[in-house]
Amino acid sequence: MESFLNAPTDQLARGPIAVILIEDQVEIASTLAHHLQAGFKRILALSPEPLGPSQMPLDPKGVILNLLFDARRPGAHVHAVNAVIDKAPPDSWLYYGYNAEYLFYPFSESRTVGEMLAFHAEERRRALLTYVVDLYAPDLDRHPTAVSVGEAMFDRTGYYALGRPDRQGGWKERQLDFFGGLRWRFEEHLPPDRRRIDRIALFRTEPGLRLLADHRLSVEEMNTYSCPWHNNLTAAVASFRVAKALARNPGSRAQIRGFTWRGSHPFRWNSHQLMELGLMEPGQWF
Repeated sequence: MESFLNAPTDQLARGPIAVILIEDQVEIASTLAHHLQAGFKRILALSPEPLGPSQMPLDPKGVILNLLFDARRPGAHVHAVNAVIDKAPPDSWLYYGYNAEYLFYPFSESRTVGEMLAFHAEERRRALLTYVVDLYAPDLDRHPTAVSVGEAMFDRTGYYALGRPDRQGGWKERQLDFFGGLRWRFEEHLPPDRRRIDRIALFRTEPGLRLLADHRLSVEEMNTYSCPWHNNLTAAVASFRVAKALARNPGSRAQIRGFTWRGSHPFRWNSHQLMELGLMEPGQWF
């Protein structure tokens, strides 16, 4: 990755750009195919080892570029995304996520991510709030990795938000900490700094901008959920990442028999379901 970013090239000149950190071998091809279909102009697939042919979807235009990078190391997202911020042209739209995570935005079945971001930019917004919606398999006996694209479940209830405190003892304007999903129901197995489900996963690059370890940005206005005068678009990242970790880690694996509960519902893999449940908002975009 570092060699690619340091080489004189214009491969990052066209956005939006997606950075996919590949931590394991789970659903790599489906993740890349999903974001290819969304309309990203360049997808950087960052993996510790080269991806094989079976892990790469059909990509006739060569949008996907596999770069070697240790995506398993602590804080990998900070190092990778900030390195891309430094090399991409200013005002490039950048998305980041992990394998077995899938970006959804309002009307994503019929409109490209570029069209959505063009509208968002017209509203003078430089970042887009996303909610991480935890996906999980309905039966850990049949799916011990907790991943099942064909039978994916998610929590349709149990989401809430708290005010985000500032350093003066007050509350930050138009910023909230959001909670829910597996991180809420199994919070005893996650450290406090990993329980939030909000992530600024889509934003515009600018000189000096930094992604922070807690998935916020160094520019406070880019961490807001809307502008001062009306509600803005939000998006969702449907993610098996927490389910994978809870099913894999010895401390939680021995105590968890399954993830389904009364609030579980089949995931239909479309944006309309997420909008109906209030897990993302179209704002003024119709």
